[in-house]
Amino acid sequence: MINPLDLSGKRILVTGASSGLGREISIILSQLGAQIKLVGRDEARLKIVYELLESENNSWKSFDLANNFEKIPFWMKQDAIDNGPWYGLVHSAGIEKTLPVRSVSERDYDELMAINTKSAFFLAKGFAQKNCYVPGGGMVFLASVAALVGQGGRTIYCASKGALAAMTRAMSVEMSKKGIRVNSVSPGQIETEMVKELKNKMLPEKYDAVVKEHLLGLGQPEDVAYAVAYLLARTGKWITGTNLVVDGGFTAK
Repeated sequence: MINPLDLSGKRILVTGASSGLGREISIILSQLGAQIKLVGRDEARLKIVYELLESENNSWKSFDLANNFEKIPFWMKQDAIDNGPWYGLVHSAGIEKTLPVRSVSERDYDELMAINTKSAFFLAKGFAQKNCYVPGGGMVFLASVAALVGQGGRTIYCASKGALAAMTRAMSVEMSKKGIRVNSVSPGQIETEMVKELKNKMLPEKYDAVVKEHLLGLGQPEDVAYAVAYLLARTGKWITGTNLVVDGGFTAK
């Protein structure tokens, strides 16, 4: 029986892997046979996720992407030399800030752009180095519906995710010459730990209004993980330069 989602033996690097979407993506990809390199800042949480992976030859690395841009390509190259070339890259690491324009500081702006967008660029640069990747593999960046819909108080967040979606399109043209596919996924509101904490701080009617904005209700982490798997596996071999919206109908209205 043919399984077009089979990723057995494929080396995939996942950032932001210690929690939320990154954790779920890592687990789902490992269930499909991929060898996962977990990357995040919290060593203890990375070790917990590592124990949840179902495939073999997985590993983890504690690394602060936001403060080591120039080092990213170096360690990705060295890892490829030591353990074999990368088949896939999933950039799930990101932060969110809800601030009106008048309250945004230069530090707020730079921090958000650094983690959400700049780190994605240098990860891609590292992935595309000679002898560092497997032709036919691909990169997937986690954008957001915020890249498509304006939201009050989230201008810099929307800007960072919009830049990520635009970067995906441009990069796909250049990377096609190397046989590398580049795509992004834009989730709507997903029930991660962060959203569950937010629910406890909101009035019930306000939270219900957020849910109703999504025609199919709020999403689950696995909904995004399955989309990422689809783009990385053979099912996505003729897809590049696209932004796959996974939002339960949020942007359909």
